Amino acid sequence: MPAWTSTPIDAPPTIAVALTGASGMPYGLRLVECLLAAGCRVWLLYSQVAQVVAKQEMDLALPSRPAEVERQLAERFDAAPGQLRVFGREEWFAPLASGSNPPDAMVVCPCTMGTLASIAAGLSRNLIERAADVAIKEGRRLVLVPRETPFSAIHLENMLKLARLGVVILPPSPGFYHRPQRVEDLVDFVVARVLDQLRVPHALMARWGEADDGPGDTA
Repeated sequence: MPAWTSTPIDAPPTIAVALTGASGMPYGLRLVECLLAAGCRVWLLYSQVAQVVAKQEMDLALPSRPAEVERQLAERFDAAPGQLRVFGREEWFAPLASGSNPPDAMVVCPCTMGTLASIAAGLSRNLIERAADVAIKEGRRLVLVPRETPFSAIHLENMLKLARLGVVILPPSPGFYHRPQRVEDLVDFVVARVLDQLRVPHALMARWGEADDGPGDTA
């Protein structure tokens, strides 16, 4: 069992996923899909701007009510009853707002530079920022997927500050050695790296040095 989780070895891990307003919504939703398919419990958070980006990039209308998003995505990804929970941005009584009941790990994907800066400063102005703050103080795995280019000195300094605290900074920089044929192959490359950080098994692509019959195939 990884040091950053207290979940019993025979229990499915609970992973918090936060969607913020950076470009890259396909990464976040594909991650949710893969976590649910792997049997993980998922606690989902999303910002108001993430709703705008989801509509722009995926033509996906995320309702403002968390309960409606929960029903929509549970049906979309065929989640088991209770496997997916969605919380509002100001839902301060949600379990992940307290160090007494944190998830095993948290991913912000995609992560805006504003969200990253707020986490680095410990602001905790909304549930996404508070949940990340809890993950850091409780020593849980926190993965940020910042989608911005180029990075300014401010961005880099904030990322360095978080990296020194043990936060994983994982920019969505897909490789091409697996010879991607579709945009989905590039998305899966990044999601695979996130799943690796969470120690969640997957079959999204072959690993370096293993036989590969084509993009997306697993040896």
